[in-house]
Amino acid sequence: MSKLKILLVDDQSLFAESLRTSLNHYAEDMNVVDIAHNGKEALAMTAKHRPNVILMDIKMPEMDGVEAVREIKPKYPDIRIIMLSTYHEDMLVRSALSAGASGYLLKDISPTELITAIRALGSGIMQISPDIVRQLVQARYSPSAVSPAAEEAPADQNRIDENSFEWLDSLTRREREIFTLLVLGYENEQIADKFDLALQTVRNQVSTIYSKLDVKNRFEIIRLANKSRT
Repeated sequence: MSKLKILLVDDQSLFAESLRTSLNHYAEDMNVVDIAHNGKEALAMTAKHRPNVILMDIKMPEMDGVEAVREIKPKYPDIRIIMLSTYHEDMLVRSALSAGASGYLLKDISPTELITAIRALGSGIMQISPDIVRQLVQARYSPSAVSPAAEEAPADQNRIDENSFEWLDSLTRREREIFTLLVLGYENEQIADKFDLALQTVRNQVSTIYSKLDVKNRFEIIRLANKSRT
């Protein structure tokens, strides 16, 4: 069985070496072919090794991770790239996914969870940390971000309890992916392009999400979240 070739890109040598050891030790179907310490090195090593998967840090010297993704994906569209970062910022997540990343995970993920996420890429499943989903919801629906119509709602309807997301469990993995892109502001057409799905399929999935959550629009999603814990 041929192994998945993994390229690690991180300017923290200790973290990268530890990650290489974990993947090579615990995943018999994976082989870390090299470690790059910035985006420019990643470009050169991608051309040299042609990895199947790249685990890419965000903030690095010389060239950051998002710019590296923008350079790599047009040349090597079959390579899957997962951003592996300590940063939660909405704009970084949006930029990475828009550039062509197949996921955004936080560095506190366990080796077992990371290995599972890498394997799931083969099924076309986008990998996004649940904490990132929660953060995006909080950022998009904070009191300063709600629509003018929502501003008239009672204050307690515009606040988010960070532990109020059990309702996400009702969604399938694909529905969570689509939900996350909705939170990021993607239109149905953009979601269809991202997942290589028919537009009608996306529309059906969005309708299913709203039906499962018993909501009619995005603002009602956050109202449901606020009521999910008593």
